[in-house]
Amino acid sequence: MLLPYFKKDAREAGCDEAGRGCLAGPVVAAAVIFPPGYVNDELNDSKKLSKAQRLKLREEIIVNAFDFAIGLADNLEIDQVNILNATFMAMHQAIGKLKAVPEHLIIDGNRFKPYGNIPYQCIIKGDSKYMSIAAASILAKTFRDEYMATLSQEYPVYGWEQNAGYPTRRHRIAIMDHGISPLHRKSFRLLDNQIKIFRNETGNKKRG
Repeated sequence: MLLPYFKKDAREAGCDEAGRGCLAGPVVAAAVIFPPGYVNDELNDSKKLSKAQRLKLREEIIVNAFDFAIGLADNLEIDQVNILNATFMAMHQAIGKLKAVPEHLIIDGNRFKPYGNIPYQCIIKGDSKYMSIAAASILAKTFRDEYMATLSQEYPVYGWEQNAGYPTRRHRIAIMDHGISPLHRKSFRLLDNQIKIFRNETGNKKRG
């Protein structure tokens, strides 16, 4: 079971993000505060859970959290300030939207930009160690996946309803065939050299 807190007797918010490695769409962050004594042995890093498990746990988090909030930085902001700073922006937005001001923050990863005067602790692989960070990872992941599925209705060729904007083979080939959308991150490497070679070879075979 994950740990309930890093700092005892403090209103502690766990923070995590989803979508840093995507080629399109926003980076999304969540902040979660659980009430004292809350325990859930099913909570875990969202990457270790199935989609069904994430959705089930999301409902439990929403019902049982003392407070939670979502923040995001879109692809234009990512291109403007880089993905690391955009991640901090999304986390700050989520923290700022909490109705209850945290007394302490625990952040997944090894870097963070301070938010006001709130003390914080960065924790590598924190989403597999602390309940509030795991919960934040689940909220950020499920919110972003659903958001990208909605955007996919407008830009169906990229398969975002399945890949959520991550650099899958289908996604990169769609970029090669159809170009980029207004939601792609221009500062990222959108085409992989292996995909170019694959497309050129298959194209040559068809022409031959």
